[in-house]
Amino acid sequence: MPFGENILNEETGFGTNDFAENPEPRVPCILVLDVSSSMAGAPIQQLNDGLICYKDELSADTLASKRVEVSIITFGSEVKTPVPFTTADGFYPPVLEANGMTYMGQAINQAIDSLEVRKQEYKNAGISYYRPWIFLITDGAPNDPDWEAAAGRAVAGDKAKSFSMFCVGVEGADFGTLQKFSPREPLKLKGLRFRDLFLWLSSSQQSVSRSTPGDEVPLDNPTTPDGWASIV
Repeated sequence: MPFGENILNEETGFGTNDFAENPEPRVPCILVLDVSSSMAGAPIQQLNDGLICYKDELSADTLASKRVEVSIITFGSEVKTPVPFTTADGFYPPVLEANGMTYMGQAINQAIDSLEVRKQEYKNAGISYYRPWIFLITDGAPNDPDWEAAAGRAVAGDKAKSFSMFCVGVEGADFGTLQKFSPREPLKLKGLRFRDLFLWLSSSQQSVSRSTPGDEVPLDNPTTPDGWASIV
């Protein structure tokens, strides 16, 4: 699938009260973030700063602020959802703290389950939506049981165009394992350039939110010499 391809669900109907206030089509995105102990120190601080930048950039774009919906799922020894789906107005970046193991498989399963629930809510309310994004960021490798089944589920979902699965590894990540979570090559973050990553993510989602439904949206290549990522 081309990078950034998106689709729009064309179902229509009556909206709920919340959706009635904002009936714009949605660009749902789940950030699945590693908060295991190996992220302690500068990595988790830079990640927190990047989330603030991401919120600011989305809020500054009038259309994207109405169309992009963000959710955050974190994984250490527990999988949590500190930010349920929300548009930029209701997005308050949490202050993440690092500790515990790396229950990545459980987090991916929760992200996929959450997306399915959200898509059904869109359909029930008559809200159209672009293909959702799952954006995984980690500096390690999963150590929870059955992570391989979750990885297979992520790949199958991407291939079925239920969502687009992106994987980003920080220094220390197991890229061979990350490769099992998406049909795309995982990207390696250069240093701790989380801010540049989130600027790119916001810019990409702004482009998608302005697109004509069904069009492919070419995204800026993050692996250029000046980009924030490289391919391992």
